[in-house]
Amino acid sequence: MAHIDHLSRVAPVDRPVLVIGERGTGKELSAARVHYLSRRWSAPFVKLNCAALPENLLEAELFGVEPGAFTGANRRRPGRFELADGGTLFLDEIGNASLAVQEKILRVIEYGEVDRLGGSETITVSVRVVAATNADLPAAARAGKFREDLLDRLAFDVLTLPPLRARAGDVAMLSDHFGRAMAAELGWDAFPGFAPETLARLEAHPWPGNVRELKNVVERAVAHWTAPKRAIETIQLDPFASPYRLEAALPAAARTVATVSDSVALLPQDFRDAVTAYGRDILTRALVDARYNQRAAALRLGLTYHQYRNLLKTHGVTASRR
Repeated sequence: MAHIDHLSRVAPVDRPVLVIGERGTGKELSAARVHYLSRRWSAPFVKLNCAALPENLLEAELFGVEPGAFTGANRRRPGRFELADGGTLFLDEIGNASLAVQEKILRVIEYGEVDRLGGSETITVSVRVVAATNADLPAAARAGKFREDLLDRLAFDVLTLPPLRARAGDVAMLSDHFGRAMAAELGWDAFPGFAPETLARLEAHPWPGNVRELKNVVERAVAHWTAPKRAIETIQLDPFASPYRLEAALPAAARTVATVSDSVALLPQDFRDAVTAYGRDILTRALVDARYNQRAAALRLGLTYHQYRNLLKTHGVTASRR
């Protein structure tokens, strides 16, 4: 994994690092690795999400507050730069910081100087900044929405994390890691692993939520599995998927324009018949898409071969071409 090698090489160099990647690719974990592989490993590793706070509160969190700086500021409070003195400060979603806050961050990086809000004393700190974003900061800088001088300082080294779909072999490795951890949490004697068809389905998924999404899917699969001695055969990629979601029965256009009275008029006369018909349609479409290969159709629906066979019988679906 080239990005891990890159990260390990830059970690000992005491300069800022900018981590770029889609949501869920592990930007915070990468920042932690940079810290713990550096000479600052025994000092604090402090984190702050710049997108989680409005400008005034973000400024207070970063640089600290003196009593009376604003309404409600009754005591002196150190900021994250002070708390991270000697260590590393991870600034997630730095692209969301205002230009005024960016200027102050640059001053700390350049000179190691912090001024608390409402204070007159300049505090000296030694902090390594690791920043992260999923935005195009060079484009933001060209548009005047991000300071070019701050970008220059942060970009001493840029680590771009590949999405999970581009990391061959990582899905199997991470699935095993997350599965073992969840099995231990549940008190299982051992993690039985995933059945080959199930693992193939995990590897074929595009993972728009990347590692975070994979972790949820794997942990959910382990938590729902009731046979700890047998390899896990079922996964649920979409926890919201259900034949009982009323909007699922409506075409997209109808969902967009339908009024309350319209949706009432479209309700089926018999709930059980409607659900059965919906299930029959899903089973049939999966069969057709899989060219009447029942094992492949089962895999598409996240079912075992035997579960799929039983559902075909229950819904009266013919399993061969007519």
